Amino acid sequence: MIAATTIESGTLAVIGYATLGLLELSFIARAILRPHRQPASRIAWVVVIASLPIVGIVFYVLFGETNIGRRRVARSREVLAAMPPLASASPEERGNLETDIPERYRHLFLTARSISGFEPYGGNSARLFSVSDETIRSIVADIDAARDHVHLLFYIWLADNNGCRVVEALKRASARGVCCRAMADGLGSRAMIDSAHWKHMRDAGVRVAVALPIGDPITRALKGRVDLRNHRKIVVIDDRITYCGSQNCADAAFRVKP
Repeated sequence: MIAATTIESGTLAVIGYATLGLLELSFIARAILRPHRQPASRIAWVVVIASLPIVGIVFYVLFGETNIGRRRVARSREVLAAMPPLASASPEERGNLETDIPERYRHLFLTARSISGFEPYGGNSARLFSVSDETIRSIVADIDAARDHVHLLFYIWLADNNGCRVVEALKRASARGVCCRAMADGLGSRAMIDSAHWKHMRDAGVRVAVALPIGDPITRALKGRVDLRNHRKIVVIDDRITYCGSQNCADAAFRVKP
């Protein structure tokens, strides 16, 4: 009986090690063959999985690939397919990269064109803001002057002074009949989304939406990576004014975690 138990335990151990080895090799192969990955990233994942098989495999499942979940990908494709095609710039509106744009900035426009597929538009002007509070004041003023629509998306939107100023501006605009849409990331803006201000905006007619909601963090991790967030900060007003860049909707000295 003792000998049989020892042999059975040894067999199970061999099967376990063989299974772990096959899993390790399969994940190493996946890390190496995964398209659109930098060589340094491939090497790093191979080292992690080979040196710490169980931990490395778990980490690869959680963080190794860009995965927001199949349902979200399918829904995104449905929305994109239903959208009307964007019109390219006409020859009159199209900026000439060779003559209109200084050479030192030309590579930026070339990169943007390669990503979006659209030529640069001429006749636009840009202003750089270096002070966060000044940016929020300008956004609020432009929302107050909006006549048709305000589209807003933030990664971090807090229920602090600046965040609430934007909330009140959206409520005022909606009361004037302006179509207002506001979206915030489910993690970076969780404090605002869970606050009464979010409900008050909805009650005022602002169309609010949560980008990449988390829900149950345990089941969410099984469906897709929780750490992949919507980091965009964009405001579009009346199709003529756009704010973009690194400006979050919060006080200058905000703290994400209370």
